[in-house]
Amino acid sequence: MKQEEVTRLEGRNPVAEALAAGRSINRIFVLDSARKGREDNLLYKLAEDCRAQGAIVNYVGRQALDAMAESHGHQGIIADVAPYDYSDLDQILQACEEKGEPPFLLLLDHIEDAHNLGSILRIADGAGVHAVVIPQRRAVPLNAAVAKASAGAVEYVPLCRVTNLSQTISQLKKQGFWIFGTAADGQVPYDEADYSGKTALIIGSEGRGLSQKIEQHCDFLVSIPQKGRINSLNAAVACGIITFAAARKRA
Repeated sequence: MKQEEVTRLEGRNPVAEALAAGRSINRIFVLDSARKGREDNLLYKLAEDCRAQGAIVNYVGRQALDAMAESHGHQGIIADVAPYDYSDLDQILQACEEKGEPPFLLLLDHIEDAHNLGSILRIADGAGVHAVVIPQRRAVPLNAAVAKASAGAVEYVPLCRVTNLSQTISQLKKQGFWIFGTAADGQVPYDEADYSGKTALIIGSEGRGLSQKIEQHCDFLVSIPQKGRINSLNAAVACGIITFAAARKRA
């Protein structure tokens, strides 16, 4: 499944990672002062690498780049790239089975903040998660801010978009998955849970946490014991703590 709109990337690392991953870059807009440095200028070299891959290169002023930018961190380059190619969850599960690897999935219950999604993709890449699953509706789109926050991980982590997250969870349970939900009042401390076997970890939305319908599908609700007065963690931070703990136990 592909997004119909052209995707825009902003910043040197997201563009470089997209180029390295073989994603088609259609056009780039580069700060005009980069041409003065020629081969000694890293930005100029990146522009020429994009040109060699077939991209149209436009040198523009900083004011033009600032007006185009969505993420407020373009670092002198903005690229229009081919639509993101979402992965097929069934194919990923089949590949895991052929390798004899119990799948480890992250499911996102309506994460709506671009920086959280980008950070979660970085976490998934670092922890060796097989795929990240998001719902088609009520989720942040893959925009420039997500790509920037992911530090290029969006190019490497399989991202699956499903029509109905609840139905997907039901199908996973039929296939032998254990479903772990994250909740502040969860009865199982995150570092005491058993994440061996087929594992799906669900991260709730920033404000509401897990929806009631999704929570009812969970086999376990895990929590992160806290000693502070504020009993709440950023969704991406909580995801990182639990995901790496799960990855360590699975190893």
